[in-house]
Amino acid sequence: MNQSDYSYSTLPNDIALKIASSLEVRLLALSHLLLPLRCRIFHHWVVVLGFGERYAGRIDWRGFYVKQHEEKKGQADSVINLVEQCSQSDSLEVIDYLHAIRCLKTMQFGFRDVQMLLLKQKLNVLLNLIGLHYCLNILQVPAFCITEALRGGKIVDRRVCVKWRQPGRWFNGIRIQDGYHSRCVYLEDLVTGEDDGEVLTVLERGATREILRVQVFVVNSP
Repeated sequence: MNQSDYSYSTLPNDIALKIASSLEVRLLALSHLLLPLRCRIFHHWVVVLGFGERYAGRIDWRGFYVKQHEEKKGQADSVINLVEQCSQSDSLEVIDYLHAIRCLKTMQFGFRDVQMLLLKQKLNVLLNLIGLHYCLNILQVPAFCITEALRGGKIVDRRVCVKWRQPGRWFNGIRIQDGYHSRCVYLEDLVTGEDDGEVLTVLERGATREILRVQVFVVNSP
């Protein structure tokens, strides 16, 4: 039986997990342009970890990576469609924003998945922001890695504006008007903390008793 008669699914899960955990993140996340190299790397580690040539020669590594990439791309497309359907006039309500982040977490997106599929110039900056927020707060990726990803995707100079409304308070029987706030920031500043973390904190909390409504807007480049 030749190699084409097998698919990546012939590899037992425990073996696949051990190989994956033994490789550096950067090797697992190489682009599809380096697919042949990635296949050879996995073949090598199957043997090195003691599983022998009998597994290494039976696995369709190309099929493994192609299917893995297609699955993640399909999941990313579902999040992209969700955000596009919910956004109106280049704005997004915080409830939909947080729902998109929860979807990425449920789908177990890694940093490289987000980098390749969401931190791209052709996508709306709202989607860029969702990917950035997920990597920074959920995955806790180091800031310099995210900054490099923003630069690589040519989106480091993109801006968003977050607006929120706080309810007015009562003072001596008189209700003070609601307070309206807004912050416009570059994506890079959100990563480096130049905004003192206020914007992501407001987005993370969402609408509460203290904050009645939170929206994020696209800021068009001049």
